Amino acid sequence: MSRQTPTLEDVAREAGVSRATVSRVVNGIRNVDPEIQEVVRRAIERTGYAPNRAARSLVTRRAETVALVVSGAGDITEAGQDTFATRVFADPFFGRVVGGIVGFLRPRSMHPVLMFAESTEAREEVLTYLRQGRADGALVVSTHSDDPLPALLAGARLPAVLFARPSRPVPLSYVDLAHRDGGRLAAEHLLARGCRRPATVCGPLDVAASQERLAGFRDTLARHGHPYVPVAEGAFTLDSGLAAMSDLLDRRPDTDGVFAANDLMAQGACQAAQARGLRVPEDVAVVGFDDSSVAVTCHPRLTTIRQPVEEMAAEMARLLDEHIHGVRTEPTSVVFEPELVVRESA
Repeated sequence: MSRQTPTLEDVAREAGVSRATVSRVVNGIRNVDPEIQEVVRRAIERTGYAPNRAARSLVTRRAETVALVVSGAGDITEAGQDTFATRVFADPFFGRVVGGIVGFLRPRSMHPVLMFAESTEAREEVLTYLRQGRADGALVVSTHSDDPLPALLAGARLPAVLFARPSRPVPLSYVDLAHRDGGRLAAEHLLARGCRRPATVCGPLDVAASQERLAGFRDTLARHGHPYVPVAEGAFTLDSGLAAMSDLLDRRPDTDGVFAANDLMAQGACQAAQARGLRVPEDVAVVGFDDSSVAVTCHPRLTTIRQPVEEMAAEMARLLDEHIHGVRTEPTSVVFEPELVVRESA
């Protein structure tokens, strides 16, 4: 004979509280004493009770899902949509964002729904999805500074939190990194190693984070008597890092220190240097940015500027949760600090 599915009444008996109290805890109503909430949660674990999501949604008027939106700018044609998605999934940065978000949402019985917003039509689909209540809010990762989606979300008064400060001010919460300080840390480390002819492989200059990392690097070097820093622009990809480093070495063969604006480009820079018979770090030191999985699989392992992506993504999800539940009614910003991680490349 099959075991009967546990009910709210079973949980209430196990916890020694009323059915109404259990219902309030299950439905996320916040006027329950924290100690009682913990007693109820333990009773839920012991009984194996699983809330009926459909019934719960009728009570809470929430979908218990959030849209994780990777958004671009302009209008990408249908032929370019697969390329956009492929580029996103090829970057280890995105996997770290997902890991941080899921780590926060899963214990709260919430789940992300991945959406791409790389065209006008796709952005409208995201807005419609949220307006229809199919997701409770949006976590937005923009890949371009001209992304119109944040302004559209703010104008529609839909709950949303951004990863990175928007280039145009909008009344939405965001998490970000002190990117300029990251560039400063990279410059200080190369100078401390004795590098006298530093250069940089910057990220796309239409991305605010790239601009900030470059500015921090340049400003610090200027304060130490380096008025000109050779720059080659990359696209946050391995191949672009390889090409940009080759360009730098063509222009300045005596370059002895390079700051690459992400780890993939730093890996490409190492490969370009080694292809010319240069030793890393003896002939040219290389510093990356992110402290992604690439940093420890690269040869040599990368000295890099750590961006705590998982923690930033979890904080983004936490802020959205507060907006959804009305705990936070005004937008806010949380800015994380970068950290130098020293390995073999510099």
